[in-house]
Amino acid sequence: MRFELLLVGCAVLLVAAGEGCKLEKKFYRHSCPNAEHIIKTRTTHLVSSNPYLPAMLLRMHFNDCFVRGCDASLLLNSTAGNIAEKDAPPNLMLGGYGIIDDIKAQLEAQCPGVVSCADIIALAARDSVSVPFKKPLWQVLTGRRDGRVSIGAETFVNLPAPFFNFAQLKANFGSKNMTVHDLVVLFGAHTIGLAPCNSFSSRLYNFTGKGDQDPSLNPTYAQFLKTKCKSLTDTTLVEMDPNSSTTFDTHYYINLLQNKGLFQSDAALLTNKASKKFVLELLHQKRFFTEFAQFMKKLGNLEVLTGTSGEIRSKCWLVNS
Repeated sequence: MRFELLLVGCAVLLVAAGEGCKLEKKFYRHSCPNAEHIIKTRTTHLVSSNPYLPAMLLRMHFNDCFVRGCDASLLLNSTAGNIAEKDAPPNLMLGGYGIIDDIKAQLEAQCPGVVSCADIIALAARDSVSVPFKKPLWQVLTGRRDGRVSIGAETFVNLPAPFFNFAQLKANFGSKNMTVHDLVVLFGAHTIGLAPCNSFSSRLYNFTGKGDQDPSLNPTYAQFLKTKCKSLTDTTLVEMDPNSSTTFDTHYYINLLQNKGLFQSDAALLTNKASKKFVLELLHQKRFFTEFAQFMKKLGNLEVLTGTSGEIRSKCWLVNS
């Protein structure tokens, strides 16, 4: 009994000592033993009917962690006096919120007030990407708590934009204590998912403000993209990794080296000697999977709330009253 108390009550014990809890394996093994199984089972089922769900959840996890840390602040709805992160322009094309709500409802029915929305995002992102491999691609430690603040304006400061050059990308990742290597590994996630034309169409129609095309973009690929994107404001969705946008692999790096990176920020990885070297190394799938797993563990630990910080929301879109 005393041993179990030490495991499930570290928040109380360590906060009393002026410390905080760390994330750990199977944090819910006593408080909600089926939590990870519920998340995995429901996520796997939903991926079977939506092959783009892994990309949505993976981006949700990143966009959440890079603003206020991995605290599910991205999930909170706007209020009369505040525009939340989810309604800020950098996040308007994100999807998957309903999936998290679905999983949360199942967990609340079995273990009310126990499993955080932040942990659901982290686990669902991993489980969704891992479905085709029938095994987890990376380890997810748990014990995160949910934040109570979500400010849309903070997304502009913290999230890397698709038009960033290399210096801007390096500074952005550096502000999170992440390296150029981390940057190149993370961009490998562009191997899955879709993007709206207006996030890159300036490369097709107005790169320097003179109605020109980005000379670094593969001309054949540019012509193909113009058949999908008719104007600068077109919001048609296109594959981020042509012909491989639902398969998690190293195809992104192959395309990138052929100057077929969709975003200006993708192309930026080839403008720096060190980052291009990492691109070449990550062509090897085993190495990419290993290093992506290491990055995701690092990302998932970014500025987390633990112990008595934050809360465990009853509904992921609303702070507790």
